[in-house]
Amino acid sequence: MSTIVTAASGQLGRLVVDSLLARGAAPDSVVATSRDVSKLADLAERGIRTAELDYTRPDTIAAVIDAGDVVVLISSDAVGQRVPQHAAVIDAAKAAGAARILYTSVLAASTSPLILAPEHKATEEHLAASGVPVTLLRNGWYTENYVGEIATARDAGVVAASVGRGRVASASRRDYAEAAAVAALDESTAGRTFELSGDHAWDFDEFAEALTTVTGRPVRYESLTPEQHAERLRGFGLDEGTVGFVVALDGNIRDGLLADTSGDLSGLIGRPTTPLVEALSAASA
Repeated sequence: MSTIVTAASGQLGRLVVDSLLARGAAPDSVVATSRDVSKLADLAERGIRTAELDYTRPDTIAAVIDAGDVVVLISSDAVGQRVPQHAAVIDAAKAAGAARILYTSVLAASTSPLILAPEHKATEEHLAASGVPVTLLRNGWYTENYVGEIATARDAGVVAASVGRGRVASASRRDYAEAAAVAALDESTAGRTFELSGDHAWDFDEFAEALTTVTGRPVRYESLTPEQHAERLRGFGLDEGTVGFVVALDGNIRDGLLADTSGDLSGLIGRPTTPLVEALSAASA
């Protein structure tokens, strides 16, 4: 039996591989995959098996998965194309007789109005219909998603958003990767759904304080209306699709959709999640 990690050349997938080894997996029991195997050369040098796996080429998927394997399906970053890409992996895993699939979904995917949820919900439905045992890892927000705000805050001393008093229970990408590794190595997590998020839901005044610490200069939070936010983004030259997405996401935060603090993440990894300042500092290093 092998543990197959898809998209292992990406930021999350690579950390999942690292966490599997840290949690005791033998290097030759892990298969790190990517559509570009050359990006996995350093992992191969560590004794990890590597293979090509392209979500858009089912033949590459079928060539990797064998009976009894555990597949860690890292969600695709191809928004709008995720469902058929994920379905290709799920179908190949079913045909091969995989023991289990772990999928990195999003918080409350089956019921949430979060703008990111529909493709994850559809993937979860395909997983349920497959009959393959599944572990759902419903990931919350990555603190690293805000790394771009560090430079802006350093230059302008302001973080502007239309989130109102909304809160975000973010955690580091490494926290989520470690949770995936723990669940992959623990057969008892089959059939379970984990709502993964940070231990503390911070608001944007706290975010500004964290940026003050990280940048070494005073940073304040400027609360915008959705209309003001959209106009400012247009001023930066962003297209209407991107403007709409960013403003809608801030609306989701304003509505509390990323504020869940279930404790599932710290419970899985056996330690507190990475604090906001620590994660931002590491991301900016």
